Order: sequence, then structure tokens, then C-alpha cells
Amino acid sequence: MRYATAMRWMWLVVLGGCGPVMSSGADAGPGPLSVTTIDAGCAVRIEAWPLGAGIHVDIGSEIAWPSNPPQSGTHYPAWAAFQEFSTPVPRGYYVHDLEHGAVVLLHHCALAGVDCTPTLEALRRAVASLPDDPRCSAGVRVRTVITPDPLITEPIVAVSWGFVYRAQCVDLPSLQDFMRSHYAHAPEDECANGVTRF
Repeated sequence: MRYATAMRWMWLVVLGGCGPVMSSGADAGPGPLSVTTIDAGCAVRIEAWPLGAGIHVDIGSEIAWPSNPPQSGTHYPAWAAFQEFSTPVPRGYYVHDLEHGAVVLLHHCALAGVDCTPTLEALRRAVASLPDDPRCSAGVRVRTVITPDPLITEPIVAVSWGFVYRAQCVDLPSLQDFMRSHYAHAPEDECANGVTRF
């Protein structure tokens, strides 16, 4: 089943509608509101999380988030540039990217025991599939960040404001559906470019 169809059913369940139960709801406590499993080329699940307040704290402050990786909440006042990074972007920066409507693509290739080159090429293809963002200018085409994150527990994770996509491989159809469905859906719909040094 394609991701967009699964999301329609998930929202029916979360909002108390009728229809087949395709996700398991959770209390609005420390875990996700709902979890949806996607029929894909590998194990893929989408989590919808309660939104954290977008509070700014000093750069370098330690922040505790209820999810790994964080999908909303407290963050630094600066955000990462919309590009690919070869070293991990500190989470306080990329949460601010999420607040601006970005989709952040995280990878931890060592978990899959594979060479990262094909994974990065696939993530770049996913970004290339997004249409140009009319809010962006000055050399920015779309609001995405690709970065390694050694703290994630799956090889591939995509994050948007309030949602986490977890996968054991790069499944382009479900990843592209996730990106299109959640791109530019955040409290601050902005495309000013961020910083490259942390």
C-alpha cells in the first residue's frame, strides 16, 4: 500500500473515524500518537508524534526530546543550510530546519553494514524528485537536509515537523510519498538558507 493511502487511514483512526485500522494508536504521552507500517521494499514505519513547543535555547545547550530522532520542540536559534552534509548536523540545528517546513534525511549506514555511496545516491534522488520550492531563492531549490546521524537506530530516517519515517533501506516510493506529504507543513513556512558551520 502506498504511503499516502496509509496516511489517510491513519488520520481516520487518530481522529476517531471509521474504516479499517491500519495503524496502532498510542496515548499522547511519551510515545507516538500513531504508528503506520508501510508495504515497501523493506521494513518501513511512519510515526506521528505530539508536537513540542518550538522554543529557542542557546546554541550548545543540551536538549532532551521525547523521540529519537527529534521531530519538533526545543531547538537552536540558527538552522542548518538546506544541503547535504558529510558530518553530523547537531540536532538543535536541524530541528529548527523542521520548524521551517524542511524534511531532514538522516542516515547511519554502519547499521546496515553497507557502503554509504549507494545510500547517499538514493537520498539525493529522493530530494531531486521534489518540485522546486517557490519560497526558496539564492541558490536553494528545496528545503531538505541530508546528514549522517550516529544516534538513530535505523539505517534511514526521514523527519518532518511531527513525523518520523524509519526504514531499513532507501525505499524510494515510500520515502518520496513521505517527503511530498510533509514538505512545507510546519509553523514557520520559510526558505531562507541556514548555516554550514557548527
